[in-house]
Amino acid sequence: MPVVALVLFVVFAALGFGWRSWVQRRRTGSTGFKGISGRPGSLEWIAGVGFVIAVAAGAIAPALQLLGVVTPLEALHAAWIPILGIVIAIVGIAATVYAQLDMGDSWRIGVDHTETTDLIHTGVFSRVRNPIFTAMIVFAFGMALVTPNVVALCGFALLVTTIELQVRAVEEPYLRAVHGDAYRNYLAAVGRFVPGVGRAPRSTP
Repeated sequence: MPVVALVLFVVFAALGFGWRSWVQRRRTGSTGFKGISGRPGSLEWIAGVGFVIAVAAGAIAPALQLLGVVTPLEALHAAWIPILGIVIAIVGIAATVYAQLDMGDSWRIGVDHTETTDLIHTGVFSRVRNPIFTAMIVFAFGMALVTPNVVALCGFALLVTTIELQVRAVEEPYLRAVHGDAYRNYLAAVGRFVPGVGRAPRSTP
């Protein structure tokens, strides 16, 4: 199972980061990678660094299990759990690519406060405001089940935490400032990570 997990991670990285950044570069001249922004110690910086660490943990966890450094937790050692994890991870990969395609040229990793992109609210974005992050969480959850060791589970928890921080403390304030009432209407109508959940009152400034 650790080998399967590593293969899934490579596929996810190749499609979700490599292929998508290549397409973005061809379309816009930019890879879409904005890097870790914010001053060291700020919420924006913490979210970026935490995200990188979480992704690294997701790759390291199956490698450590393959080498025998860590083992699956006893409570998650049933044979069906990794199989379920593979299915969930594949769904996460497919959903990530689908959501990225729907985002079009506005796809970015990170926030550039000097840049203004279109507000995407069609396709899957008409039902969920952050479908790429949702898909990434689904993928990471599946990966944590494929190799359910302490490193994988901690990495998954860190990923969820940093995505929440990135969305709430960085991206939503940025989009409010850039798109004004159009984004406030979007906040009120569409859920944050799942349909109908995390909508903000229209009066939110």
